[in-house]
Amino acid sequence: MASIQQTPQGPVLVLKESALQQKGRDAQKNNIAASKLVAELVRTSLGPRGMDKMLVDSLGDVTITNDGATILKEIDVQHPAAKMMVEISKTVDNEVGDGTTSSVVFAGALLAKAEELLEKDVHATVIIEGYQAAAEKALLLLTEMAKQVSPNEKEVLLKIAKTSMQSKLISEDSDMLSKLVVDSILQVVEKEADGHRVDLDNIKVEKKAGGSIRNTQFIKGIVLDKEVVHSGMPTKIEKAKIALLNSALEIEKTEMSAEIRISDPTQMQMFLEEENRMLKSMVDKIHQIGANVLICQKGIDDIAQHYLAKQGILSVRRVKESDMTKLAKATGGRISSNIDDMTTKDLGAAELVEQRKVETDKWVFIEGCKNPKAITLLLRGGSQRVVDEVDRSMHDSLMVVKDVIEKPAVVAGGGAPEEYLASHLKEWADRFEGREQLAIKKYAEALEIIPLTIAENAGMDPINTMVTLRAKHSQGKKWTGIDARNTRVADMFTIDIIEPVAVKEQIIKSATEAACMILRIDDVIASSGGRGGGGRGPPMG
Repeated sequence: MASIQQTPQGPVLVLKESALQQKGRDAQKNNIAASKLVAELVRTSLGPRGMDKMLVDSLGDVTITNDGATILKEIDVQHPAAKMMVEISKTVDNEVGDGTTSSVVFAGALLAKAEELLEKDVHATVIIEGYQAAAEKALLLLTEMAKQVSPNEKEVLLKIAKTSMQSKLISEDSDMLSKLVVDSILQVVEKEADGHRVDLDNIKVEKKAGGSIRNTQFIKGIVLDKEVVHSGMPTKIEKAKIALLNSALEIEKTEMSAEIRISDPTQMQMFLEEENRMLKSMVDKIHQIGANVLICQKGIDDIAQHYLAKQGILSVRRVKESDMTKLAKATGGRISSNIDDMTTKDLGAAELVEQRKVETDKWVFIEGCKNPKAITLLLRGGSQRVVDEVDRSMHDSLMVVKDVIEKPAVVAGGGAPEEYLASHLKEWADRFEGREQLAIKKYAEALEIIPLTIAENAGMDPINTMVTLRAKHSQGKKWTGIDARNTRVADMFTIDIIEPVAVKEQIIKSATEAACMILRIDDVIASSGGRGGGGRGPPMG
């Protein structure tokens, strides 16, 4: 064991006897092997012709997806280096939304190329320096090649949204869905001094199996997955005046354990009547300020429900706090904590509030708000699995449109920017005299894994395709990429395949940092019960 040090006085135990330790080249090989396995796992999902994965968890729940972040989140990865690959996909997903598969595949390629150099006795530190220099140069080249766009140019945003859907289940319906995505983002975008900002929390995504993907709706307002509290209330109100209340419409119980002594039945009757009177005065107050819809965050007493129904006020109770905030933004109302302080100014407005049946549930639709700063996308699909995948795909699409609005620069898709960076980095590497030159060239080769994988997944001949692609780029056709739909090499801008620069930058940064971090490790110490991989190859979950 590496944890035992032999001295003239006898062995000295540094670690626990059950601890596993791997040093030097063994540790590096093991970590690289585990990371490559993770990259290999999602590689077939990349691009418009990528395949889906079916993931079954310990409870038997099935997830069908080709979203890199979802695949890696659902599988239970045990190896510590492999976990770092999973973290890359999570980071990219949270930061820019798209490019999760690309980042993992690229990081895997960087490590595979580094392994070739390690075998030629190039030190890990030299490789890391070369990779970092190459990443910096790549980011500069990316900024130079990017096309600046106007953040409110709807045509560009539609193309961006559509491109992100090309590799998803929803690609057949991308024309319709990309319009919904762009409309919803433009509805909630906020102009600031230094540009535009989009808060995706203002877009409420509700999903329900039933119908088809084409039944997906964009609602200028909010959908609540609740039903009207009392059967005597109206289920449809036009020209709604909405009161938003975040306190309970009930009689407060005392904090201490108080008791009331009643000596004859009339007092009992008075006590009950007083409770009723208090509840009635609360309802009267809501009616007086002109509200015909009440949305309450807490409970509504049965007696209060009766009085609300008598006044013809449509009421919904126990609405989530996040939905209350969205309702305030959508209807222009103000959330009140105290009924007595409510005024007509606090009321929100909507053209229509209606309870509708969505599949087997009854939901309340609040729509037709004048200029809502919060809206709802109601996703539909043939089955629960389909709706879940539509939800993931729409999230990616919303994120990329947000990226372009916040950083209005785009590049072509289909592996064109990666090939452009690779060809320029190879030329740039020749300026270096040391072994760094080798690392930069390997970095450029690793970048080519993206167009190569897109071509492979589309069933194209990888060698012929890459030769043609390199030739086109050497002629200065920088937007040439892989048109996987028509299995050919083409100018990606002319076929409207464009992506945000922000996504490409994040892929380069995340993948490079993760690869460098894994290369720096030359000693893995796993305490007993840990899964460090004790020289038997990487244990994978």
